[in-house]
Amino acid sequence: MTFVGINTLDKAPLAEGDVLVGGRWRAAEDDRTFPVHDPASGQLIRQVSAAGPGDALAAVEAAQASAGEWRATPARRRSEILHGAFTLMREHTDTLARLIVLENGKAYRDASAEVGYAAEFFRWFAEEAVRTGSSFADAPGGGYRHVVRKHPVGVTAFVTPWNFPAAMATRKIAPALAAGCPVLLKPAPETPLTALAVAALLTEAGLPDGLLNVLPTDRAPEVVSAWLADARVRKFSFTGSTATGKVLLGQAAANVVNVTMELGGNAPFVVCEDADIDAAVRGAMDAKMRGGGEVCIAANRFYIHTSVATEFFKKFGAAMAAVHTGPGMAEGVTLGPMINESAVDKIRALVDDAVARGAKIAARGEAPEGPGHFYPATVLADVPDNARILHEEVFGPVAPLTTFTDEEEMLTRANATAHGLASYIYSRDLARALRIAERLEAGMVGLNRGLLSDPAAPFGGVKQSGLGREGGREGIEAFLETQYIAVDWPTTG
Repeated sequence: MTFVGINTLDKAPLAEGDVLVGGRWRAAEDDRTFPVHDPASGQLIRQVSAAGPGDALAAVEAAQASAGEWRATPARRRSEILHGAFTLMREHTDTLARLIVLENGKAYRDASAEVGYAAEFFRWFAEEAVRTGSSFADAPGGGYRHVVRKHPVGVTAFVTPWNFPAAMATRKIAPALAAGCPVLLKPAPETPLTALAVAALLTEAGLPDGLLNVLPTDRAPEVVSAWLADARVRKFSFTGSTATGKVLLGQAAANVVNVTMELGGNAPFVVCEDADIDAAVRGAMDAKMRGGGEVCIAANRFYIHTSVATEFFKKFGAAMAAVHTGPGMAEGVTLGPMINESAVDKIRALVDDAVARGAKIAARGEAPEGPGHFYPATVLADVPDNARILHEEVFGPVAPLTTFTDEEEMLTRANATAHGLASYIYSRDLARALRIAERLEAGMVGLNRGLLSDPAAPFGGVKQSGLGREGGREGIEAFLETQYIAVDWPTTG
């Protein structure tokens, strides 16, 4: 299988271009390109076509033209195509994982796990495609019948981030196609090649032309504004920062576009006095270090009961200090580079602020010298409540630790944030853990688990962490409109 855009030796765009519109790969309207770099070395991978507003409108035209036939395609056929994509993705796990490492930087272990996770969205929604059913019932008052139908919402537009270039694309693409909707996708400029590979894979799986249009670009505002201003775009889904999400919500409001927003997080990680500390340390490593901490549901603030703080600090610090940092493909590496130098600068500023306010660096791993955007795994102890790192999303391999003695006080601190995406609790007392979970203001809770994402479960947050859910049964419902038909069909006695 040849993935479009995977040839890293070519420093120019592919001959036919990297913009996919209506089933055809082509250059951007004005032949503009932008560079994609390797975060581990800073070296240019290659130039990629930079779509503009004209390309955006051409993609809407292609999607709208394909919408009617896809809507009429039997659900079983849509399911077969998605299942074919799942199979192909699993077959080419190594190729896709290496591509993710190349442009995103994460360790190969994490990249390979991401491919498996991303593929599962194709399998899950292949199964859901045939279960969007309608309903039929007698009107309670008699005299007529209720018919309730589910229809595809229409043309959908997606903006995905760089931290999971495969999974964030499939998590949106799969339910949209399963529901019968054509797709417009703008991947992050840092990681466009993985999205192009996923598109090529879907084509090989038999997806008809025009149903997936991919527009890599470094001029996102022009492309996305063109989509949101077009009345033919009826669904918009964005994963990214809360600040950008607010701007896009304002634009979507003009045409009352149906939106799903998965925005920032600030997840608390709570270790109660009765927790299994070894299990909590393992869970903390999963929740903090998966993807180098560049994850919206990463544990961002640690609340450890005073009675177990010494043991937890010691064991967790040792685990973090042992993290092997380096280029993602190097043997034994479990922490790759951050996405760019700006990310490193932000992490460093948060750590410096915490230390200036009294926090101590309790443990730190080693980071390679030389090129690449590396930051070592770091543990901060005695972090005061006024430190910025407890109020801002770290998006990196730094764990700020604080302690608590009173459950009520801990809950107040844990909920004192505008975000509410994920939370984590460790306790041997299930009833207590569930009580705490229900009081945490978060859309998702990991109870004695550091990994909680699952394509079969609803993913999303509360407060300023977003709107709607992705994955699970809710994932396909987001792409369906409900139509009620009152049928004059009197009941017989």
